[in-house]
Formats: sequence, C-alpha cells, structure tokens
Amino acid sequence: MSSIAQQIASELAVGSQQVQAAIALLDEGATVPFIARYRKEATGGLDDTQLRNLAQRLTYLRELNERREVILASIRDQDKLTTDLERAIRATESKTELEDLYLPYKPKRRTKGQIAIEAGLAPLAELLLADPTQDPEQQASQYINAEAGFADTKAVLEGARFILMERFAEDAALLKKVRDYLWNNAEITSTVASGKEQEGAKYRDYFAFSEALKKIPSHRALALFRGRNEGILQLKLNADPQQDDPKARSYGEQLIADHLQFSPADRAADSWLQQTIQWTWRIKLLLHMETELFGTVRERAEADAIKIFANNLKDLLMAAPAGAKTTMGLDPGVRTGVKVAVVDSTGKVLGTNTVYPFQPQNQVDKAIRTLAGMCKQHKVELIAIGNGTYSRETDKLVSDMLKANAEVKVDKVIVNEAGASVYSASELAAQEFPDLDVALRGAVSIARRLQDPLAELVKIEPKSIGVGQYQHDVSQAQLAQSLDAVVEDCVNAVGVDVNTASVALLARVAGLNKTLAQNIVSHRDASGRFMTRKALLKVARMGPKSFEQAAGFLRIMDGEQPLDRSAVHPEAYPLVERMAADHQKQVADLIGDSGFLKTLNAQAYTDTTFGLPTVRDIIRELDKPGRDPRPEFKTASFKEGVDTLKDLRPGMTLEGVVSNVAAFGAFVDIGVHQDGLVHVSALSSNFVSDPREVVKAGDIVKVKVLDVDVARKRISLTMRLNDEVTAAPASAPAKGERKPKPASGKSAKNKPAAQKPQPAANSAMGSAFAEAFAKAKK
Repeated sequence: MSSIAQQIASELAVGSQQVQAAIALLDEGATVPFIARYRKEATGGLDDTQLRNLAQRLTYLRELNERREVILASIRDQDKLTTDLERAIRATESKTELEDLYLPYKPKRRTKGQIAIEAGLAPLAELLLADPTQDPEQQASQYINAEAGFADTKAVLEGARFILMERFAEDAALLKKVRDYLWNNAEITSTVASGKEQEGAKYRDYFAFSEALKKIPSHRALALFRGRNEGILQLKLNADPQQDDPKARSYGEQLIADHLQFSPADRAADSWLQQTIQWTWRIKLLLHMETELFGTVRERAEADAIKIFANNLKDLLMAAPAGAKTTMGLDPGVRTGVKVAVVDSTGKVLGTNTVYPFQPQNQVDKAIRTLAGMCKQHKVELIAIGNGTYSRETDKLVSDMLKANAEVKVDKVIVNEAGASVYSASELAAQEFPDLDVALRGAVSIARRLQDPLAELVKIEPKSIGVGQYQHDVSQAQLAQSLDAVVEDCVNAVGVDVNTASVALLARVAGLNKTLAQNIVSHRDASGRFMTRKALLKVARMGPKSFEQAAGFLRIMDGEQPLDRSAVHPEAYPLVERMAADHQKQVADLIGDSGFLKTLNAQAYTDTTFGLPTVRDIIRELDKPGRDPRPEFKTASFKEGVDTLKDLRPGMTLEGVVSNVAAFGAFVDIGVHQDGLVHVSALSSNFVSDPREVVKAGDIVKVKVLDVDVARKRISLTMRLNDEVTAAPASAPAKGERKPKPASGKSAKNKPAAQKPQPAANSAMGSAFAEAFAKAKK
C-alpha cells in the first residue's frame, strides 16, 4: 500500500501522507465530496478533482498488482521464474509492459513454432541464429522428420524460422523498442472502401487521409474509427511515413536486426535470417502493433471525449437557476401543438394545456387567449420556451401575447430542452406524473429546468443530455462512471433541500442511493417535513455512516436548528456553539454577522479534531450559509427577424448561448434551430489550445456570422467581432469541403500552425458530430 501511495503522490505532486489518508478514507466507504469538504485535515486539502484522479489511479495500480501476482504465480508454476524475470515483472508500472513480459510464458494454443520445437528443430534455429556461417540447407537435412510433418529441408527451415519469429515477437525489450518507435513516428492512414464514396460522403475528408499517430486529436480519431465501423473507411498503420516507396525496407526490420545485433555479411545463413526478420516484422510485429496502437489511440480519444462530455455536463448542471418563481413551460410543436405547463415556485404542476397556433390549425388568437389566461390565473413570472423545432415561432407567439396583454408582466427565456423527451418517456416521469400525458411532461421539465437546471437534469440519464462528443462511440461503462461523478460533485457542491428534493436529486447526495432517497421521500410524505437533520436518522436504513456522509449536504430550511440550513456538518455543531458561548451570543446570532465573524480568531478554535482549514470553512459558511456556487441568472436575446438559416448573412453580429464545447471549438445556439460552430481558431485573438479556456456550456456570447451553408445546415461563426468577413453568399453552393475562414481575414498559412482550422473540425467530423448532436438535443 505504501508503494502505491508513494507512486500516486509523486504523480499528483502531493505528499504521500495525504494520499495514504485519502486511500484509507475511500476504503472505509467515504465519498469524494465528503472527503473533499469535511476531511481536509486528513488529506491536506485535496480537492474533488485530485481525489477523483487519485481514486482512478488507485484502481489501476491495484488491478496491476493483482495481475502481477497472477502472472508471477503462473510462471512460477511452470518452473521458469528467474530472479531477473521476477525483478522485471515487479518493476514495471504498465499493464502493457507486464503483458509483454508474460507473453512467452502465457498458455496458448499450439503454434507453428511450438510444433517445430516439439519436432526437435529448436537446436537448428539456435545454431543458424548464433552462427550465420552455417549452411541452412546442409544443417536442415539433419532434422528431416516426415512423421512430425517436416519431410524436406524446406519444411524444416520454415519450422526453424517460425521458432525464431515467435521468440522475437515475444521479446519484451524488442516490443518496447518497436512500440516506442511507431508511437513517435508512425501515421494512421485512411482510404475509402471501394464503392462507398457516395454513401460515406460525410467522411470525404478522410478518403485519402493521414496524420501522426501520437498527434491526432480525439475528434478526428473517433471520426476515423466510426467511419471504419460503418464500413466506409479502411484504416492502416503507416510505419514509415518518410518513405515514398511502399516496397522499401521498413525501419522496423532494422530495429529487429539491431536488437539481435545482426548485420548481413554475405554469410551462408544471412539471407535466411534476413527473411526471418522480414517475416517477423510484417507477419508478427506490424499487425500486432497496429492493433495495439490503434487501441491506444482509441482509448486516449475516448478519454478526451469523456472528459469533454464531463466538462460540458458540469457547466450545464451548474448553470444559473432562475429561482423559485411560478413558471410556464412551453414545448414547441407544429402539428401536435405547443404543449403548455405551469408550475409553482416549488415545481408543483398548477395547470396544463395544448395550443395550436401553427399549421394546419393556425389558431393563433385562441392560443394567445389561452396563454394569457393561464398567466393571469396562476400569476406566472417566467415563461420557459424549449429550443427545439418552432421555438422561434413560439417565442414570437409569446411576444405577441405580451403586446396584446399589457397587464401580463413576465420574462420569457429560450431554454435548452436537450433530453426533455427522454425524461418524458422515462419510468421516473411516469411515477412523478402518472396521470399526465407524455407530451405534457416535457413542458413541465422545460419549466422546471429554468427554475433549477441541476434539480431537473439529474432526472435524465447524463449521456442523454446531449452535450457530448461521440458519446455513443466510447466505453459506456467509463462514460457512465465519469458522468455520475460529475453529477455527484455538482449536487453536493450546491446542496439539497431535503424537504423539497426529488428522489432523483437525493440519490445523488454523498452517502445516499436510490433506496435511501426513496425512503427519505416516503418518510417525508408520511410524517411531514423534516425539522432537523437528526430526524433523518429515523428514516429506514439510514445508518450512522450514511448520515455522516450525507448530512452536511442536506439542508433543512426554516427548521429548529439554524445550522441545519448551512453546509456546517452536524459533527461541528459543538464547535460553533463554543464560538457563540465564548462571546455570549446565540448560534442564530452568528449566522450572517459578517462584521463579528471577521473578528474571530480561527486558530483559537482548532483542536485534534478540527484543524485550521475546517474552522475557516465553518466561519465562511456562517457568514453566508448555504450559499449557491452557481452564477447569477442571465438570458440571451435572440435577434428579431432571424429565425432560420435563410435569415442569416455573413457579417451579422448576434447573441447566442454556448450549447456545447468540443475539442475543436464551440457550438452556439443563435435561435435558428441549428447551432453554429465557432472553430477554436475563431474563439479569441490569442492562441487557444482548449476551447474551455474561453467558453463553457451555458455562456452567453456575441458572435459574428462567417459563412452559411443552407444545404448542409452549416453555420460558421467567430467571436473575433472586429475581424472583417469576406464570405460567399449564404445561397452559394458548397465547393469541396468548406473550412472555417481565418478570423483575421488572412490566409490560414499566415496563422500559427496549431490554430489552423483542421479539416475534420467543420467537415466530415463536424458533420458526423453535428448530426449526432442534433439528435441528442431531442
């Protein structure tokens, strides 16, 4: 354990004692949010991101150690474990290198090399390798064994060759040399499968494509693998991109020769050995390494894609809440009508309806009367309009309603409705609204997500929210694990009102699960509001450990204990009571008294249980109890008269909402039913390596239209508003693969190399991703 702790500490650049303490807490069942907030003394203040990385690395290293012991036992049982081999196995820190070392001893089905060994050909192979002056034909004649399948010298020499090929291909040191060389020098290449040109048009940037293996960005790598999975693209590893002649000798062969210290000198066996090396490279190593390295590229690309999704999800979950206001939710529709739902400040449904202002009914006046009537009846303060099909038309309908009813004073907001339809048809929605039509549930969700995005979005499976990049192509287990961690961190960062929270929200609180969450709600329904945190201990299956983990993140508003509405953990209540008693005050008097709290000497209240970091946290929390870390609520204003792609013109400056951030740029909703792309090179006048340095999902930004391709539903945008735009008219047909124009108005070659718009960002990859993204939004 200490060696693992030391290794993780070195990787995270923290103290080994910090890591050991965190590991101990995790092994005891403590959650990351709880450790990060309430065990700072033990871990030296490791934050949730460090703890997540620590937990992930801990799992990897423990799995590595378990596999190491299994391998050692297997080799030991074969009586082949030498001191040097055991030392090498124990020294490796990589699962890949561990498997390389095990490869020669790994039980496997009979190979051509093993058959040759069984026939007694190993001495011949050893002789020719050790002494190339020996004549292969002459030596092979002594090993002819027709009964074993080696009836002539040709068969014998072929058997000897397979013995050496398999030995070379299982040489861990050689494998590492080849792997390192290929990773640093090889390229991944793609060509279009015969006859698939038209079917795979969205991948046409990859019909003749190559890029350095270690440099290819995640979105392009995943586009290539998706194209291969769909049968459009054929992928290969080009081991020698510097060579123009495909028939030329690969440097991989030279690596093998150098490793074996073999140099041809016109000796009798040199030609045979050269061919053996060539076969080893082409038949064994190259194919094996292509599979392995493509797997590595895919794993890295998936990790990047998952990270991008997790970051976007966090931004969306932590978006500013509009607050506890009576809200009308509108789920736009054409033939099926606009679904309407009004919820009160707590999210309770007050009324529902459906209006048909669009074709074929065109009941505009009736729709306006209905909306106005519901606004007046329920005293609506906000109107949330889903950003799906016909959202701008619905937005105009609401504007007309407000103009015709001056007494109705409400603010209207376009709301990202991604995942609303998934929630509507879910089992959770059916339990929450058993008597409500599926279509109307979506309107309720839209209204509620304006009030509190976090509380509503936790009801939807994270990957269905639609802010990811190729989320359907990555490991679903790893994706779910990462996204669940994000949701947990966000929920606990904000805190949960235990008397109003849904089962879905409570289930994400540290220390709770679906069963405990349901038990809390059932107890609340049967016995009424919780008046203290301690009352939670009466909930079925709520034990001391679960209570310890969850209590600090659960809020009791207007309860009997004033500290219950803060993030101060119940275990620290005696400390706060001591602060109050020392200054002849009541605990309630401390809360919000900034002037007094600033005078407190935090050091005076430290002891063996509570260190300085915790005491300072407590004082900060007393100053602003239950403070919400989310930003102030703001809304974007879409430009009047710009409702569809055809209304867009190059040079227009618009306001929009960042709906998604990818590795190659950001998608922005500008209110025309199709998100535009701001390429990474157009996000800022300065160099940008990661789009999230500039924007995040939910940000309100100003953009300028660079180019519009109506036919392919492509919008190129820039956030460099001072740049001149010299784009083709929106109606101009696409010619070849259009790339985002340089924001400076100059040619891309004059820009920093890393900032040049990459082909897949706004073409094949952009197309494939945009399609998936558009579907996910529903």
